[in-house]
Amino acid sequence: MEKSKGNRRNDKFSQNKPSDNKRRNERRNPQSDRNKRDKSKSQNVRKDWGSVTRHGAGKLTREESEDREERNKRTATRISEEETFTRESSDRLRSEATEAISRAKKRKNSTQNVSSKKRVPTPNIPHQLPDAAKLLGKILGEKRGARAVSLLGHAAREFEDEKFVEAQKILKSLDEKCLQVAEVVELSGLINYRLSKWSKASELLESFRTITGSTEQHPVLADCYRAQSEWTEVEILWDELRQASPNAALVTEGRLVMAGSLDDQGRTSDAVRLLEKGWKIPRHPKEHHLRRAYALGDLYERSGALPRARELFTWIRKHSPKFADVDERVRDLS
Repeated sequence: MEKSKGNRRNDKFSQNKPSDNKRRNERRNPQSDRNKRDKSKSQNVRKDWGSVTRHGAGKLTREESEDREERNKRTATRISEEETFTRESSDRLRSEATEAISRAKKRKNSTQNVSSKKRVPTPNIPHQLPDAAKLLGKILGEKRGARAVSLLGHAAREFEDEKFVEAQKILKSLDEKCLQVAEVVELSGLINYRLSKWSKASELLESFRTITGSTEQHPVLADCYRAQSEWTEVEILWDELRQASPNAALVTEGRLVMAGSLDDQGRTSDAVRLLEKGWKIPRHPKEHHLRRAYALGDLYERSGALPRARELFTWIRKHSPKFADVDERVRDLS
């Protein structure tokens, strides 16, 4: 399934939905943690480039997740805030009761559609792998290996500059044997992800997961499966990531993808609960705190919990006034 999903899915709440390709490319976080590169050292492949490219591609930034026209229309027809206060509790209870009735049926259907993939569980501890340069030299020989390292570095730079087609062409020029190397597989998977080639991206990132035993790309891989409506795979990856708990930012990305998957299935109350679980307003928020708050605020707004939505968006604006479209959203809710 390699087509763009921008016209198929109407993603409204999450920063992490893979449907809106234009926004994904145009609204990539301008403050991503990008290492300064020294072109004179193109022979060296950064050991941490996987993390950098994950922040570029796997960050799944869709902060401005609604069309302005649609949100304005909703704002114009919004019921009074006072009425919202009185109806919010009963509406949520009614909605949750309705979802509870249908949830068992949905879960039954999902178990009937369990993926036939022969999946090896991700180990608790990542594999210890040799350096990419050493491995490429071993596979291709010293001279060809050195050239492969140079091309890999070039492709990584093109990727960071969002020149995804160019980066893909460079990687395709490598010997197929290079797909034994985690860094090559990872970058190729991320490129396909950014090009909305969900099936190919998931295939490559599954290979990366198997080679490395790492959960580093679980949020991106889960987002690929989400784009293909493979809900069981999303849940499996979220469970692995949650249990491994490598770091707060990465777990938050996985949480956002899982919440988006639940919302896609009509399980909005479950999505809210997942984002609310363990949530506390931090004194010194980092970006992943802001992203989680934004997604939760969007869910609150769409479900009619306007005071809660306004509170979160106002808090985000206080700490990061230029975060996505938060200033506009606060004005709409005022």
